Amino acid sequence: MSAQVSGSVASDSTMSSPRAQQKKDGLALEELHDWRPSENAFGDSFRNYEDSKRQEIVQQTYHTMHTKQTVEFAKEARERWLKFGKGEFTIMEMIELLDNLVDDSDPDNELPNSIHDFQTAERIRQEWPEHDWFHLVGLLHDVGKVLALPEVAGEDMLPQWAVVGDTFPVGCAPAEECVFGRESFKANPDFSHPVYGSENGMYEPGCGISKLVMSWGHDEYMYWVLKENGCTIPEEGLSMIRFHSFYPWHDKGAYAHFEAPEDAEMKRWVKEFNKFDLYSKGDSVPDVAALKPYYQSLLEKYGIGGKLRW
Repeated sequence: MSAQVSGSVASDSTMSSPRAQQKKDGLALEELHDWRPSENAFGDSFRNYEDSKRQEIVQQTYHTMHTKQTVEFAKEARERWLKFGKGEFTIMEMIELLDNLVDDSDPDNELPNSIHDFQTAERIRQEWPEHDWFHLVGLLHDVGKVLALPEVAGEDMLPQWAVVGDTFPVGCAPAEECVFGRESFKANPDFSHPVYGSENGMYEPGCGISKLVMSWGHDEYMYWVLKENGCTIPEEGLSMIRFHSFYPWHDKGAYAHFEAPEDAEMKRWVKEFNKFDLYSKGDSVPDVAALKPYYQSLLEKYGIGGKLRW
């Protein structure tokens, strides 16, 4: 994936590309804006899965996820949700619905997810002021969590274990680097499957990260919602949305045997995004009403300002 933006982005991009800035500063892309608070909103370290304030609900969510996210489930969820037959809503309408969702997998935050969307977007806007498509990615990245809301999903509403949390590929052996380790997958029927339980599983080494069937959740859903509705955010940004929860890969280096050469560039972009997603959770609560006109203008600029099919 090229770091040079193109298409609808090129016409308004007068700054040097991230790669040019990388060369100029002598820094890796993920180090360009290396601000990282030492504590989350609870005064704890980030991504503490051992004894966080929210340990019970977080652990329960992951253990259920690791038991029930199978190849069969992931395929059925795609079949059900990628028909885009749940109605037409604007992005802002969906974000408002996320006022009703607190992520049960998150040890760092218990604010409604709508607040986190704006926190992430505003932190990116501060550090990458001229990359407006990147600001929009921050706003959009978790909107797919509407899968867990009855106002959208109706009778197909999904439990949070099928919507939130770190993702992983189904159809191959789980990596020890997954939250709570391989042990947490032992009750999953695919764990002992002769193919799905093997290292390569149903894939070929070097097939490319985008060829993996990921555990179903908000990342994959939102990526395809944007594709379906003609969003013109560059592919770098869409990949951030699709793989931002794939922490075993982009943070721990697991599943590297499936990488294709172009995945190295994609990983750099995903890692750059994830700093803002993770570490903005301790930021102050933004003035959402004051920010909406700016982000609505970006939604319109990138082709998703009106009603979208969900």
